[in-house]
Amino acid sequence: MSSPATLPVTNQQANQPQPPINTHAFRTFLSRLSSSLRDGLSQRRPWLELLDRSSFARPDSLSDSISRIRKNLAYFKVNYAAIVSLVLAFSLLSHPFSLLVLLSLLAAWMFLYLFRSSDQPLVLFGRTFSDRETLLGLVVTTVVVVFMTSVGSLLTSALTVGVAVVCLHGAFRVPDDLFLDEQETANAGLLSFIGNSAAATSAASVVAGRV
Repeated sequence: MSSPATLPVTNQQANQPQPPINTHAFRTFLSRLSSSLRDGLSQRRPWLELLDRSSFARPDSLSDSISRIRKNLAYFKVNYAAIVSLVLAFSLLSHPFSLLVLLSLLAAWMFLYLFRSSDQPLVLFGRTFSDRETLLGLVVTTVVVVFMTSVGSLLTSALTVGVAVVCLHGAFRVPDDLFLDEQETANAGLLSFIGNSAAATSAASVVAGRV
């Protein structure tokens, strides 16, 4: 008696093509980026407080202006980062070619290296590139684009303008009324820490005496 013929079984999951990028890692990156942006924006100071005209005064000396910049930078850091980002965005939007080049470079990093599936080698013009070769090519391309084209000078000028605006505001903004609440909170936390340390030390001495 002959055995029944066996039908070939194909593994559909094995035959399905894998996505060119790691979608899980990409979604995790977007989720963390969104969460970080929300957390950062929640720490920004009111813009009316930043632009309060009654709090502006000419610094007495260079050391006074540097001290003001440090204090204001610690207090308005999120607002200052937003100002620099707006200046950078305005500069890129006014130069569409540079914006397109930067977006293309960012997309190349994301889809060719950062979020590319590990089991999907990069194949271009019939040649397979290793991860090291891909990284080297992206680094060389980035250096050429940033330092040997007008994109680098545009980014440098935009960042210079943004930092100059931040330093100018920080030098003329009087920070005397900015840290009263924070100093009280810090002092309360310091006293609480000292009290807890003293209690822990006394408890340790009691335990040591018992031993």
